[in-house]
Amino acid sequence: MLKKTIITLMMSAACLLSQAEPLSVLKLDRSLQDSTVIYPESVETNTNKMMHNWYLSTYAQLDSLADYRESVSAPDEVIVERLGKLPYVIEMPFNSLVRGVINMYTQRKRSLVENMLGMSHYYNPIFEAALEKEQMPLELKYLPVIESALNPDAVSRAGATGLWQFMTPTARGLGLEINSVVDERRDPVKSSEMAAKYLKQLYEIYNDWSLAIAAYNCGPGNVNKALRRAGEGKKDFWDIYPFLPAETRGYVPCFIGACYVMNYHNEHNIAPALTKKPIITDTIHVNKRVHFKQIADVLQIPVEEIRALNPQYRQDIIPGNIRPYSLVLPSQQVYAYLMSEDSIVSHDATLYNRRSRVEPSDGSQISVTSDGKYMITEKTQYHKVQRGETLSSIARKYGVTVSSLRNANGIRSVRRGQTIKVVTVQRTLREDIEETSKPDENESVTADDANSADSLNDGAGITVDPAAEEVEEKPQPKAEPQKKQKIKTESKQSGPVYVKVRRGDSLSKIAKRNHTTVSKLRQLNGLKNDNIQAGQSLRVK
Repeated sequence: MLKKTIITLMMSAACLLSQAEPLSVLKLDRSLQDSTVIYPESVETNTNKMMHNWYLSTYAQLDSLADYRESVSAPDEVIVERLGKLPYVIEMPFNSLVRGVINMYTQRKRSLVENMLGMSHYYNPIFEAALEKEQMPLELKYLPVIESALNPDAVSRAGATGLWQFMTPTARGLGLEINSVVDERRDPVKSSEMAAKYLKQLYEIYNDWSLAIAAYNCGPGNVNKALRRAGEGKKDFWDIYPFLPAETRGYVPCFIGACYVMNYHNEHNIAPALTKKPIITDTIHVNKRVHFKQIADVLQIPVEEIRALNPQYRQDIIPGNIRPYSLVLPSQQVYAYLMSEDSIVSHDATLYNRRSRVEPSDGSQISVTSDGKYMITEKTQYHKVQRGETLSSIARKYGVTVSSLRNANGIRSVRRGQTIKVVTVQRTLREDIEETSKPDENESVTADDANSADSLNDGAGITVDPAAEEVEEKPQPKAEPQKKQKIKTESKQSGPVYVKVRRGDSLSKIAKRNHTTVSKLRQLNGLKNDNIQAGQSLRVK
């Protein structure tokens, strides 16, 4: 019995619904409440965070008394009259949903409206230019108010990005570029141009602005589905209202409320952010890869200013080497950029340029030290033993001694496939002491002096090409001028000299007998300490 009763009630309700006229804005009761409506994410914008926006902090002067101004309300009849006076093509009907949006903007979100009014000084001319180009109603410039709260960097929970909140597939379908470096959804000019074209396409489909605006929010698929569920006949947004997604049901009322508050904010005691000084910009095309920091450093302008004017560049990089990209600058800086472009591109180029070619490291390490007179360059590299190679052939290949290879690796022989360490050392005369190291004109140049550079060749692979020293004689007092004579020493290549360690010898004794130093003996023989054994051969020259 209960089951039959429920079925009867459902059939009666269906019959009543089929006989009822479609809902329209004129039929909606002003007391209508819809608790399922979801307002756009823009109304949740953190106004304190907005104050860090470069434009607001630099060019706008907020009213310090805004928080203390009393909120002024208006009766429904006044709001209906004001909406009717707006010189717009798109209808601006009134109902309880619109009233709720207006109350939200004029009471709880007063500071948000104040900030958006300040941002509109910069963005509205861009929006109007794009809409004019497509011959679209100029009141559509208030769509970004409810889409992004005029924040070009806004990203929704669903991933919609930019002033006009484009999803990636829609944006790419319209021709906007999106990659790791560039996101043209954030470009105020290009995204506005594409938004105007997209809205034009939607209006051509539905021939009704309320449906076109709804489709902009939820997509044509959802609007078409709602139209089918609403039945035959000409429909507008309010006819298909119950069949739309919850957020879209609040979207058109939010648009109407935004249009109202952006025009009648003064009537509700909301003070707009006033412009302290105008910002006049110009656009140039860049065909070189350049980083914002390079521009900021050379032109002496804040990098935050460049970011605010060019939010489409996600990594502060303009990839002009791929194709020409636009760069927006304050008009007085455009000529400075054009004149300084080469300096900008070369500034810290190694820091910001991408490497086009690179070779993998071979594992070698180079260290440079000084012993006072000579610069000592020590290079450590690694060699993989090939078929038929011996310690002797490897030593010849790198210009080192067999003993140095043995000492560096702690081995007596090598096998194929083994990797061994090769240490080569080179000493060069320091340029800063070369002049002071020349012999005095009263001193004779001995053969030992001429061959002193040769004594620096060691078994670790030193290749020394000693430069010939020149001694210039000064003219003697009260004597006829003499031609300057040059004493030139020729380097002589001598073979290595070895001594055998005797019982009771130490490195210091051997160094003293052979007129050298302990440190040089260590270097010549690859010794890590002073331990030596009787019968061991040591190289001393």
